[in-house]
Amino acid sequence: MMNHIAGVDRKDWLFRKILWIGGLVILCLVLGILLTLVVGSIPSLRATGIRFLWGKTWNPVNEVFGALPFLTGTLLTSFLALFISIPFSLSIAIFLGEYFPPARKRNRFSHLVREAVELIAGIPSVIYGFWGLFVLVPAVRQLEMKWHVLPYGVGIFTASLVLAIMIIPYAASLGREIISLVPQDLKEAAYSLGATRWEVIRHVVLPYARSGIFAGLLLSLGRALGETMAVTMVIGNTSELPTSIFSPGNTLASVIANEFTEAANRVYLSALIELGLVLFVVTTCIHLIGKTIVQRFSA
Repeated sequence: MMNHIAGVDRKDWLFRKILWIGGLVILCLVLGILLTLVVGSIPSLRATGIRFLWGKTWNPVNEVFGALPFLTGTLLTSFLALFISIPFSLSIAIFLGEYFPPARKRNRFSHLVREAVELIAGIPSVIYGFWGLFVLVPAVRQLEMKWHVLPYGVGIFTASLVLAIMIIPYAASLGREIISLVPQDLKEAAYSLGATRWEVIRHVVLPYARSGIFAGLLLSLGRALGETMAVTMVIGNTSELPTSIFSPGNTLASVIANEFTEAANRVYLSALIELGLVLFVVTTCIHLIGKTIVQRFSA
């Protein structure tokens, strides 16, 4: 009997150690990536200093590097995509979380919606890029001609549309989970006072789940900030500071993907690595803020 207990204790100890090692590997991986980016950015930091962040010129030939056009393009496309996606993702989240929650028997339409959301989330980004290039770009070009702006077709607005479609299922899934956490007692109390379904959603569900939904949108924003392939195919890929949402532009991720193989000297390569460091810091901060809000809401 004692031997059996000792054997179980040894297995439990070994299992805990394996889990600790797995967690330590992930932590070391994150720290290793950060350290690699910091070390790789040192030549660029020595050459340009902190003004790298607000420099407007990107000229690798003369070794003049400024990240502002790419930082602006990244923030513009991501926040515009988030703004466009909010009505759709919130509607889907309410539909699936309140009208047809998982605990309730599904009808055919709700099942199709759930499957479509999961399908869209799993489509490779290059497919979104092709679709945007052959469908959205001509459509946006026609709109730009009607609105009397230069008909590029590609640009910040087109990239934002593609990003919005990509983050809708992610934001909708997170919103659905948050809405499902609203206590049933609160909703039943509102129904007992004669409230309609819409009034319960407006005055009980949404106020209670507001912070959690906002956190889900922040996490979706983190996804949009780091998207590369789909954005690269429709944003126009220019190093100029965008003058409007219809102008061609570039993002931190897309300029790294486009120019990394062309970096012929040490400072040029270091500047691209520093762009990656900026992107890493921005996405990490947004992700941590969103996760903190979600954890507080769930608690």
